[in-house]
Amino acid sequence: MFVYLRLLKESFSFAFNALRNNKLRTFLSLLGVTIGIFSIIAVLAAVDSLDKNIKSQLSALDSNTMYLARFSFGPTDVPRWKRQQFDKVNYNEYNYLKDNLSGAEHVAYQLFVRPESVRYESEVVSNVNTVVVSHQFADIQTLEFSKGRFYNEAESNSGKPVIVIGDEIANSLFGDLEPIGKRIRLYGQKFTVIGVVKKEGSGLFGDSNDVSVFLPANFVRNRYGDNNRNINNIVIIKPKPDADIAELKAEVTQMMRNRRGLKPNEIDTFFISVISGLKDAIDGIIGSMNFIGWMISLFSLLVGGFGIANIMFVSVKERTNLIGIQKSLGAKNRFILFQFLFEAVILAVVGGIVGLIMVWLGTFAADGLTEDFDFVLSPKNMLIGFTISSIIGLISGVIPARRASRLDPVEAIRTGM
Repeated sequence: MFVYLRLLKESFSFAFNALRNNKLRTFLSLLGVTIGIFSIIAVLAAVDSLDKNIKSQLSALDSNTMYLARFSFGPTDVPRWKRQQFDKVNYNEYNYLKDNLSGAEHVAYQLFVRPESVRYESEVVSNVNTVVVSHQFADIQTLEFSKGRFYNEAESNSGKPVIVIGDEIANSLFGDLEPIGKRIRLYGQKFTVIGVVKKEGSGLFGDSNDVSVFLPANFVRNRYGDNNRNINNIVIIKPKPDADIAELKAEVTQMMRNRRGLKPNEIDTFFISVISGLKDAIDGIIGSMNFIGWMISLFSLLVGGFGIANIMFVSVKERTNLIGIQKSLGAKNRFILFQFLFEAVILAVVGGIVGLIMVWLGTFAADGLTEDFDFVLSPKNMLIGFTISSIIGLISGVIPARRASRLDPVEAIRTGM
């Protein structure tokens, strides 16, 4: 055992000295591996970060929450021209479902409208995300308030001009003033502020509650009617905790078919999208991004590996005379083999470590520049990078090392002279 340890130590020492004496060659070899490892870990970190932030945005909703609409939130076999013929989900259908669904805990009605400008005295905020919903929305999506409250059922049903605003909207319009009770102008009418949503940070899809305002759906219905073609309507359904999701979806489907008088041979003229299905779709996209990133990064590593192998062949050629002398003095084949293998592995591992440091510095800098997007550099990804760099070095050094170890000492000395 002691002999083998000494052999490893001497092989490592020879490899290290060879690298130290050829600094430019070492640098060029490190550069290829560093870029490859940096590419792989950066892609893994970016995809993990994106996945984490998307799931964080969806965590405010129950994964079984359903969306009933004339359009689908995911892929569908129904052609676009056919979907455009479907009727919108209207307010009467919302009331019908709300009063009759047995497996639903909350049912809310939402209108999708274009962004609007809000004004308080001389202060104006443009392109505000306008969330037009019934009062149950606050029970379906978790909303925390720094001040005030959400509008109640009576205010929602009557379409009372009350409004809940996001943290950034409150700061932009009122500054240090107390916002509750103030009246802001929207849709050419004044709304009374009754609540301010607690600051939550930017949304991944640009729809953060910080830059949103919430107002009763019936206010917009009373103003624009139910058949405005510029407004899309959806019904949001939150199941009871013990509800069977498949049964609830079937119940909604049957009720809607009966309500619309669809015949057995006719397709559904609506879509029911479930949040869990959206998460599955996101997982599929993340998986595809990971695969594409791996393919791109592996090409970079391939270049780095060939770079190490090429430089190792050059190193063998330059040191042929030394190899012959070592063998003539009794050096075993495995000593020569380990000497060059260690040289290749050291190059790859050091390159991998430099790549990891670069990713860590990049992650640290990105975290400082973006307050609301968390970048993830997990120990798992770091271990993957370190392992891959070691394997690349081992594979790249095997053929040159075997060639060096099998040189005939007499021929090696003669060739090197």
